[in-house]
Amino acid sequence: MEQEVPVVIHSNSESEQDSHADSPIPEQVKELGNTVSDAVTSFMESEQYEQLKQTAARVKTYIRENPVPAMLYTLGAGTLLGFILKRRH
Repeated sequence: MEQEVPVVIHSNSESEQDSHADSPIPEQVKELGNTVSDAVTSFMESEQYEQLKQTAARVKTYIRENPVPAMLYTLGAGTLLGFILKRRH
């Protein structure tokens, strides 16, 4: 069961400007989205991202090799965080 999908290609800049004018997304939001997208792209290409991926892999390996201590660390951290948040309210 194949379906044909219509494809519309705008070749002139006037139709692009018209579609932007009718868009419900304000221009500032589009610019913010582009800025965030550029920031994420540059972070993913950075050395810090690679270090973060390596650290995540080491953590996964540690958890697989030592499940009981990892559970106890998680339980302790959750309990501590619960006490801290309970005191604030």
